[in-house]
Amino acid sequence: MRQLVFLHGGGQGGWVWDETIAAIARQSGGAAQCLALDAPGCGAKRGVDTSGYAFADTTRELISDIAAAGFSDVVLVGHSQAGMTIPHMVELAPTGLIGRLVYVTCSAPLAGLTTLEQMGHGPRGSSPEEVGYPLGADATMAQRYAAMFCNDMDETGAAAFLGRLGEDGWPASAYAWSDWRYEHPRAMPSHYVVALRDTALPVLWQERFADRLHARRISRIDAGHQVMNTRPEALAEILLAEAMV
Repeated sequence: MRQLVFLHGGGQGGWVWDETIAAIARQSGGAAQCLALDAPGCGAKRGVDTSGYAFADTTRELISDIAAAGFSDVVLVGHSQAGMTIPHMVELAPTGLIGRLVYVTCSAPLAGLTTLEQMGHGPRGSSPEEVGYPLGADATMAQRYAAMFCNDMDETGAAAFLGRLGEDGWPASAYAWSDWRYEHPRAMPSHYVVALRDTALPVLWQERFADRLHARRISRIDAGHQVMNTRPEALAEILLAEAMV
């Protein structure tokens, strides 16, 4: 069984994978080995001064974290913004460290666009070239976060999740980078998980990103953007299947 390594998205940390890792442990009878990474400034690395981090510095640190755990030939699983870092990890990682890829409702901006430019600045539908945001321009960020991340959570779950946001931040270089290259993962087995009720990245955009990332397989789960928190058993089943190949 391949080891599973998890990379979180923007504004979150490795903690976001807790429910899915617990589900994997249940389904595998404890046999699966899992590692949740933290980008600099996130999770266990909160408080790290990331002002001097170049984009490649973050990538190399994440690669070193996998190697330091003694893992190899891993299934690398990313969520949301992690879709922009995973191809760079494949490019820079030593041979044999990463064996398969799983993108969970991941972003993949066009070359030349930063992640913020690909998202855009207006409401959804204001530009066909931008993902856009749910709710109107008068909505607060708190209202947008609730709509983007918590549309399939109950009130208690949404409050708990939103209460954990705001303490994790990737280095600023992650939001200034635009030299995206998606050719390195082309030859690697890859799987894209589409979240059918995602209001942060609509299905149409997820499918575009899956194509840019050269995903060979696509699975669909009836969940919102935080599928790892709201449908952990369904996601765990897909990930274990990848680990067993």
